[in-house]
Amino acid sequence: MSNEQPIIVGLDIGTTKIAAIAGRKNEYGKLEILGFGRANSNGVQHGMVLNIDQTIKAIQTALENCYASNPNLEINEVYVGIAGHHIKSLQTRGDIVRQNTDDEICQREIDQLINDQYKTYIPAGDQIIDVIPQEFTVDNFQNIPNPIGYSGVKVGANFHIITGDKNAIRNIHRSVDKSGLRTKDLVLQPLASAAAVMCVHDLEAGVAIVDIGGGTTDLAVFYEGILKHTAVIPFGGENITNDIKTGLGVLKTQAEQMKVQFGSALSDEAKANAFITIPGLRGMAPKEISVKNLAHIIQARMSEILDFVSYHLKQVGLDSRLLNGGVILTGGGAQLKHLIQLTEYVTGLNARIGYPNEHLSSGHAEEMAKPMYATCIGLILKGYNVYENNENILHGNGKPKVAKEEPDTVEVSLENEEGIGTIRVKKRKKNLKNFMDSIKDGLIDLFKEEEDSHL
Repeated sequence: MSNEQPIIVGLDIGTTKIAAIAGRKNEYGKLEILGFGRANSNGVQHGMVLNIDQTIKAIQTALENCYASNPNLEINEVYVGIAGHHIKSLQTRGDIVRQNTDDEICQREIDQLINDQYKTYIPAGDQIIDVIPQEFTVDNFQNIPNPIGYSGVKVGANFHIITGDKNAIRNIHRSVDKSGLRTKDLVLQPLASAAAVMCVHDLEAGVAIVDIGGGTTDLAVFYEGILKHTAVIPFGGENITNDIKTGLGVLKTQAEQMKVQFGSALSDEAKANAFITIPGLRGMAPKEISVKNLAHIIQARMSEILDFVSYHLKQVGLDSRLLNGGVILTGGGAQLKHLIQLTEYVTGLNARIGYPNEHLSSGHAEEMAKPMYATCIGLILKGYNVYENNENILHGNGKPKVAKEEPDTVEVSLENEEGIGTIRVKKRKKNLKNFMDSIKDGLIDLFKEEEDSHL
């Protein structure tokens, strides 16, 4: 039995980009990034796969770039994020009467309770993506975070059920399968992002995670350590870019560039006398664009997105000062200037940017800690959550053992369709640092090449 942790891969199929990140936990429980690849996404709109062929090409490009950053990788299965305005959530209640009331409650009974919720009635075209227990009850005792070890006659829980459109889910599975991969699990994107940017204190204080992606803005609300609400708002960074394109009469690429370089989410902060000069098309005169006007357009759309966030917080009664942790902004759109001030103004809550470096080991490439990779890093963490839970069940709730001294051969177990396969990566003792450094250099070169190609 190898003590090495498995390599887990997160695949973020977004509206503007597709990212694949491979990571493994080190002996300190921090995530080491072993490979990274990204590609521009064309077949996805508002978080939904519309053109399967284009999505497959983009996934394969992201994978090729991932292999280029680390040729020793072998990727067979991935954890995939799901979003889109077809995502809905509902609250249910479930109870079971126990057969052996003298015994303590065990994991098998909790699993049965959760599995029973998959029989919940939902509209015909939908499918249950995830069932998340909130607080448990044992007989008359309420608000129990984990009932294992308790004893009683009846165990029950409140559940947060996430559903999605069957066709949208099928399109994701098909795109991943045809790219030569297997979907290990589908994870709701706001939950993945939350896992990457949140710490235990945030969970206790109560926070709203707002992940501003290209096509959607994902929301996850936590209060008193429990997931209270999830929602997918069908607007994101692409909508802001399209508003700029239409409002200022420029090309989409120019609109995107202006948003990133000169954009501000607060028009009051933009200089009134500053202008951007855009070259004219085919011999036409250059265009002068006011930075103030650009900020007006961005603020209007961003305020609309934040109004949706406020609306959802009101729906669950958490719009007042109850969320002490405030709003955590993440995703590519979180990098807009003055967005924190606008968020605080619209929602009345404190705000900050959530960087996915909470669980990353030191020495990772700086690029990895950008908010736009929060979902992908969260997918790896979710994968580890599943792996560690399975390990605990296998070893009678004992924690997986950790290697004290680095072996000559690293064994990485990867589940594939035929069963468990093992790759051996031969390396000299005390050579992990060199191995990591070479990968890091590979990643940095990859980013340099990508930056050069965009210049």
